[in-house]
Amino acid sequence: MGIVVVALAGVFGPQWAWVAAGVVVAVGVGGLAWGVLREPRADSLTLMGSSIRPIALGVIWREHALLVFEGRDDVKGETYYRPLGGGVEFGERSDDALQREFREELDAEVLVKERLGVLENVFSWRDNPGHEIAFVYDAEFVDSALYAKDEMKILDDPATARWVDFADFRDGSKILYPRGLTELLSTE
Repeated sequence: MGIVVVALAGVFGPQWAWVAAGVVVAVGVGGLAWGVLREPRADSLTLMGSSIRPIALGVIWREHALLVFEGRDDVKGETYYRPLGGGVEFGERSDDALQREFREELDAEVLVKERLGVLENVFSWRDNPGHEIAFVYDAEFVDSALYAKDEMKILDDPATARWVDFADFRDGSKILYPRGLTELLSTE
């Protein structure tokens, strides 16, 4: 900035140096503010609706029960359930993301089997818009002792994973997300 101001002062006189300094500062600060404000933040719910989030979900069965976590949207007054899994990071394959998510959430290894389908989920959660593409996989625990546990504390969240009878989702007494998952699993 100093070079620009000195150059303008030498060519046009000292009165233009102050104008040049003001313009450079305004553009510099404005440009910096624009760069900071437009940078997306993964943890921001306010930006949830500004992009599509790819996720990987694992469908793990214990007889007729599905392993899910229970969530709550107090704005809608709705309790819902979703299989475990989470976001696919840039450059990561969805099946690898699913294995990583189970390690992070339950400290458990899973065998990822066939992909059952891909679901598009456009929704609102706590009045914030969301849009996900969910890669849904059939999966199973490597450690069979985990099937004996009725509940498992999710390590990176205050939620708990539990087995819920799939009939509760099929008859509508409980809500299973993402939308279309109940129908996808009913054909299995």
